[in-house]
Amino acid sequence: MSAASCLLTEDQFLCSICLEVFTDPVSTPCGHNFCKACISEHWDRNVPSQCPNCKEVFNIKPELRVNTFISEMAAQFRQSAQQKASSSSSEQQVVKPGEVPCDVCTGTRLKALKSCLVCLASYSETHLEPHLTRSGLKKHQLINPVENLEGRMCVKHDKLLELFCQTDQVCVCIHCTYSDHKTHDVVPLKEGYEGKKAELGKTEAEIQQMIQKRRLKIQEMNRSVELSKEGADREIADGVQVFTALKESVERSQAELIDTIKEKQRETEEQAEGFIKELEQEISELKKRSSEVEQLSRSEDQLHLLQSFTSLNAAPPTKNWTEVRVRPPSYEGTVRRAVTQLEETLSKQMKKLLEVELKRVQQYEVEVTLDPDTAHPKLILSDDGKQVKHGDVKKNLPDNPERFDPCVCVLAKQSFSSGRFYCEVQVKGKTGWDLGVVRESINRKGQITLTPQNGYWMIWLRNENEYKAGASPPVRLSLKSQPEKVGVFVDYEEGLVSFYDVDAAALIYSFTGCGFKEKLYPYFSPCNNKGGKNSAPLIISPVNHTE
Repeated sequence: MSAASCLLTEDQFLCSICLEVFTDPVSTPCGHNFCKACISEHWDRNVPSQCPNCKEVFNIKPELRVNTFISEMAAQFRQSAQQKASSSSSEQQVVKPGEVPCDVCTGTRLKALKSCLVCLASYSETHLEPHLTRSGLKKHQLINPVENLEGRMCVKHDKLLELFCQTDQVCVCIHCTYSDHKTHDVVPLKEGYEGKKAELGKTEAEIQQMIQKRRLKIQEMNRSVELSKEGADREIADGVQVFTALKESVERSQAELIDTIKEKQRETEEQAEGFIKELEQEISELKKRSSEVEQLSRSEDQLHLLQSFTSLNAAPPTKNWTEVRVRPPSYEGTVRRAVTQLEETLSKQMKKLLEVELKRVQQYEVEVTLDPDTAHPKLILSDDGKQVKHGDVKKNLPDNPERFDPCVCVLAKQSFSSGRFYCEVQVKGKTGWDLGVVRESINRKGQITLTPQNGYWMIWLRNENEYKAGASPPVRLSLKSQPEKVGVFVDYEEGLVSFYDVDAAALIYSFTGCGFKEKLYPYFSPCNNKGGKNSAPLIISPVNHTE
């Protein structure tokens, strides 16, 4: 039996339905063999019963019994195949997904050990033996196993691609160097490989650098989100604290107002009750006297009436009620005084908030120095670029496009196109000045209108106490005190420009929704000298963070 089984092939023991070695093989009346489970399931799905191989139809489903002979043969073959596979697998590996299979193996395909560039085939260890032993095959070029060996041959000349054309950046064969690539820079494949590998190494380093930059950017963004959340939480906490205090103050003022009004009403009611009680007492006395008078007047005893009249004639003790009034209390000013008190509380809270706000924006202090190339010829700048004042003499300076004329102003050297920035300018002792920021493309020659539409976000002082913001039309500013130092804060992305009275920790004015698209420059004008009345300089001052 063993000898006979060696003559049989694997195909003879395969079920044509599942393509596996028979399990419980059965024979149909037409003589074909199948696994019992396979043919039964096939007939359950298909009516009438039909042989999958010869298509013979059985009107009555045949009764199937296991063919013991074929079952034994299949079992022996299965055992023999398993032993052979076990023996082979100890030396050679069955091909796995992603690996190159042997082109010669039939049935179970083994992993290729080498690929031949002459035969254009890949071989497992067993089938590679002729290339290692036969003299004719030993000359063939073997490489590590690869797929698509045809792609390594020149389509035009059917020769191995063993050169690299650096001119056209393609792989070529030796015959290509005598035709299409005759005058090109051609190098051996290995040299081209090493060059490209070096480029790939450089590219990989660049990619890793780009990845690292993006990881750092992610960290930066995450940190920004964390800082934003911290700021939001802080603002919410401060806001809740302020509004809680205001709510408590309102409720307290309301309760005090109600108590005051009720107290006045109570006093009025008590006064009225006292008067009414006195009046009722007098009415009682008068009724008593009226009864006595009436009784005496009906008396016919002349002597008795005359004797009693004298005692009745005296008026009972009563009060003169002519001028007595119960006057309703006056509530005029009660609510107003309560609201005034609330305003004072609100003002104190606002001052605290502005102090906190000013300290926060001061954290965005930047270095600002004046640009002499933009200064009007009558302006005098200090050597350190921190002070500017108006002089009486017009200097002979180049009329470059950046220079202002005739407006007596100057820009900072520094420009800003993102983020937030803040600076402080001393305006003490001046009767006129302009401060703010401008966009880069402003007109610097001729008459200038200081409005956001023209690229100017400004506030100014005229005639010692006339403050205005350069809106359209200008907005007159009512300030409680004259600022001696003005803080200028810009949030580029938010489109915000704010001005602060630094010493009073008060907000002077804010431009909102500005929608910046260009570079912004800080702008300064000390205004005209006014015969010495306005000779004090504008001074860019460092922020005092200790206050």
